[in-house]
Amino acid sequence: MARLSRLDMPKVPQHVVQRGNNRQPCFAAEEDYLAYIEDLSDAAFHCGCAIHAYALMTNHVHLLVTGAERGAVSHMMQRLGRRYVVSFNARYRRTGTLWEGRFKSSLVDSEHYLFACHRYIELNPLRAAMVAEPVEYRWSSYRHNALGEVNRMVTPHPLYLQLGPTPAARQAAYHALFSSALADEDLDNIRIHVQQQKVLGTSRFQIEIGALLARNVMVRPRGRPRLGDE
Repeated sequence: MARLSRLDMPKVPQHVVQRGNNRQPCFAAEEDYLAYIEDLSDAAFHCGCAIHAYALMTNHVHLLVTGAERGAVSHMMQRLGRRYVVSFNARYRRTGTLWEGRFKSSLVDSEHYLFACHRYIELNPLRAAMVAEPVEYRWSSYRHNALGEVNRMVTPHPLYLQLGPTPAARQAAYHALFSSALADEDLDNIRIHVQQQKVLGTSRFQIEIGALLARNVMVRPRGRPRLGDE
């Protein structure tokens, strides 16, 4: 049976997760993170994608990205994968796959869930007990979005630009969003939607996207996520 195509809509953000094969590391040294960022920047530019947030973890990555056209995000990930895996394998004299199958993604209702996904992604290093504050983690978009650190790979979503009239005001408002952790219900909601690759949004948004794609876009009920599903 042919597998279903991804849920994909132009100009609708997607939360993308890609894991190392068998949860093995996909970044072993600083040069790997730098190479991935360079390759992701190139792929996003050539495929018409805007990266709003990211976190590069030891054995997986989280991206919040909007494609200008249908299929743009998939093309970006394919281009990125070809370049990064070749260079990674060459650096460590290894062969074979690096990633665990296809990446997973969920469409995101930006009006209601965009900043929840921002927080989910950029707080990932805290949940993994790698740092005490998001600002301490080098390999995420937090320092750009909250502090204005130059990061040419990041493109602000229109809703981010509405946080304030100046860069300083937007950064302060964004920083304030991180004054508390996400509720467990929000964490579980984001996780299950990306794991099942469905639409994260209000029921109205889900119905609209489902009608446009003529697909089931709602998650199947299930228990709590497995330990370690970040």
